[in-house]
Amino acid sequence: MIFPSVVFLFAFLPAVFFFYFVILKNNPKAKNILLLFASLFFYAWGEGKNVILLILSAVMNYLFGLKALPGKKGKPWMAAAAVFNLSFLFVYKYLDFTISSVNDIFGTGFGTYGIALPIGISFFTFQALSYVADVHMGRVEAQKDPLAVALYISFFPQLVAGPIVRYSDIAKEIRTRKETKEDFVSGTERFIEGMGKKVLLADTFSLFSDRLMAQVGAGELISTAAAWFGVLCFMLRIYYDFSGYSDMAIGLGRMFGFHFNENFDHPYIADSVTDTWRRWHISLGSWFKDYVYIPLGGSKKGKFRTFLNQFVVWTLTGLWHGADVTYIAWGLLNFVFLNIEKYTGLGKRVKLPKILAVIYADLIFAIGLVFFFAPDMITAIDYLGRLIGAGAGMNFAAGAAPAAVLLDLSDNIIFFITGIIFCFPVYKFFERRKTLKRALLTAVFLLCVIYIQKGGYSPFIYFNF
Repeated sequence: MIFPSVVFLFAFLPAVFFFYFVILKNNPKAKNILLLFASLFFYAWGEGKNVILLILSAVMNYLFGLKALPGKKGKPWMAAAAVFNLSFLFVYKYLDFTISSVNDIFGTGFGTYGIALPIGISFFTFQALSYVADVHMGRVEAQKDPLAVALYISFFPQLVAGPIVRYSDIAKEIRTRKETKEDFVSGTERFIEGMGKKVLLADTFSLFSDRLMAQVGAGELISTAAAWFGVLCFMLRIYYDFSGYSDMAIGLGRMFGFHFNENFDHPYIADSVTDTWRRWHISLGSWFKDYVYIPLGGSKKGKFRTFLNQFVVWTLTGLWHGADVTYIAWGLLNFVFLNIEKYTGLGKRVKLPKILAVIYADLIFAIGLVFFFAPDMITAIDYLGRLIGAGAGMNFAAGAAPAAVLLDLSDNIIFFITGIIFCFPVYKFFERRKTLKRALLTAVFLLCVIYIQKGGYSPFIYFNF
């Protein structure tokens, strides 16, 4: 079940609202139980028996949380929690990749298992592990109620594609919270904004990005103009896909009285790669900082250790997104440019004009997305060649006529103009004009429903992670 679907919008969500706000309105404990079972049902709808993995994660991390208390006695339990969660993730996400890599490197013939990746496993595993780690570091008290831990790990708004919510951020709201009309209205508006981003914008851009990458992967020639058009589509697609999901998750949480932290802050107006990563997938960046980079020593053990720690973090960040060398290359590309900025002072001591700084940051991000979207390294390198006019086999060739790009743009110009405009912080304009905002959101909702009924939407990109 996904948010922009008829089942979710007109059956699941209204049913949950009815029981939550009408039948159980004066029973906080029962509300939590309802949300827990609704979340398990939500996950089981699409994942079937994999819901057992989610339940197992909740049970085991509840038990680890009771034992992994601050101090020496808790260290073995913290280690056990890390081994369990990371092994859990490794088996389902990286085992086949590891076996294939060993076979490629050493010429062995070990068989793979064809293990299907459970949706959202990276998100709920990181949430679960952060809870136990926070208990061990004394940041939060261990939760004695197993249902509360289970709700935290499985809460359906952010279960399958984030943001990665810290237990400390919502611990109080799990115990006691107050749902207000203001929160419900603002949550509904935020949900519709996110759905519009996904259904109307991201899915439109995906038509062109998928087609162009497939053409390059098949060895077809495309023009330099088409290759850059594809890069623009990659950028707009992933931003509106992922930030759209985050908006919907934040909005849904707010409707039920939960307040999640923001996950995006207009990353395409960043003036450095460093600034981009302060604005993009904020919850993941802060997770790696707090639970990997700082425990490794951060920047306090000399330049070499700082460099090594950053290398580890960005390699793991790449791998977190997928078991493929393309994701590792994407992570290491960011690692290289972050260190170039660090050691040259670019963006701090060395200042570029604002517009050039933004173009530079977006260009590096765009090049990284070629690796991110490519099915393999050969296709990624080939696509990068097209950006500078190189064709299949790295021979310069014009490829398909740029007129095809102009036709795609002209046929979808409203989507592209809207997509580019809303990369900027223009929401304040609508916040000051409530009537206009709600009229537009009503139109967005109706358009989304029409698109959904026609089947004109695709799964969220981050379902794969």
